[in-house]
Amino acid sequence: MAESPFTIAVTDAQLSLLQQKLALASFPDELDDAAWDYGAPLSDVKRLVERWRGGYDWRTHEKALNAELPQFTRDIEVEGFGALNIHYVHQKSKVDNAVPLLFVHGWPGSFIEIRKILPLLVELSPEHPSFHVVAVSLPGYGFSEAPTKKGFGIDQYAEVGQKLMLALGYEEYVTQGGDWGWVITRRIAQLYGPKHSKAWHTNFPRAAPPSFATRPLVALSHLLSGFSFFSYSPRELEGLKRSQWFVTAGRGYFVEQATRPQTIGYALTDSPVGLLAWIYEKLVDWTDGYEWEDDEVLTWISVYLFSRAGPAASLRIYYEETQAENRRTAPDPEPKGLPVGHSHFPKEIYHVPRAWTRTSDLVFEAEHERGGHFAAHEKPEELVGDLRKMFGRGGGAFGVVKGKDGYSASEGQTT
Repeated sequence: MAESPFTIAVTDAQLSLLQQKLALASFPDELDDAAWDYGAPLSDVKRLVERWRGGYDWRTHEKALNAELPQFTRDIEVEGFGALNIHYVHQKSKVDNAVPLLFVHGWPGSFIEIRKILPLLVELSPEHPSFHVVAVSLPGYGFSEAPTKKGFGIDQYAEVGQKLMLALGYEEYVTQGGDWGWVITRRIAQLYGPKHSKAWHTNFPRAAPPSFATRPLVALSHLLSGFSFFSYSPRELEGLKRSQWFVTAGRGYFVEQATRPQTIGYALTDSPVGLLAWIYEKLVDWTDGYEWEDDEVLTWISVYLFSRAGPAASLRIYYEETQAENRRTAPDPEPKGLPVGHSHFPKEIYHVPRAWTRTSDLVFEAEHERGGHFAAHEKPEELVGDLRKMFGRGGGAFGVVKGKDGYSASEGQTT
């Protein structure tokens, strides 16, 4: 599994084809007072397409990505699927005993979500721990090769993450993820903890409503939540409303991608405008008033458009986990004995009362006033601050990883 340095190098032919398709784009009509009620507004999409056609320079952003992110590829053998060539970002801290951290993105994210938090995570300071950072492009995303056979589910994504960390020499490591990253890092904790996966953190803490069979006291409080003594806080009530909005008005993409990913894949692959609208809607709806710059959006979308396997490959994870024959019929139990940390951001697409997500292994919890689904991009300082607290001296996961000399990796903060 030899490592090869990687440089993003979209071909001139790809860029020329994009310009041809943008020039031939047709747009739908729109109701006069539609605003965001029906999806991405026509005025927004037209403005972004016009910028994509003239003014936006992919080469400038490609150069910036290559300069900021040390990128590599290596073959990872996945049981039953052969070797996949996996793309990843890997930057080591100057602290030898820094904490190895695997960052796992979701959809519609990618490896570029590490951009803002990477320099903060590897930063050398006597005040907080430093991290060796690995940000994997999931198979079928970015510049990673996609599986070509059915059945590549969460166990396989977890296997890729585990084997990548071992190949890089990290026998012990911690993880961070949101969206599918939460699902995958949770599975890594179940399958490879506590021997290799030592702790995990998520900005996407999820839980089903409590039941009397599993958590009777929490279920009783939920049942009595209409009474003042047991009532949820205003923020928790807002969170439940946000979750209900997502289920009733924001989850249509999930149903399509989980049932007919190939069908929508044609549109997203052939039409850059269709891909832009499909993802741009999520970038706006799922963030907390984040002011997206047009070039920022177009770079995010371009990573999907120019991805190694094409946009359709990124959708199949939804099918494999909800429809495929190999799906698990019962929810996985929570990982046991592995420290976990939660960061709560108010505009997350699922936002449930904190009591629902608390387990005996929860060692860190933080609630932020602003932020949404893409925490690493929206609120990088807050997310990194939480990781520093969780893994720093006095934190609930301090010292979970041992350095080469046997001392706690977190002790690197004193170097």
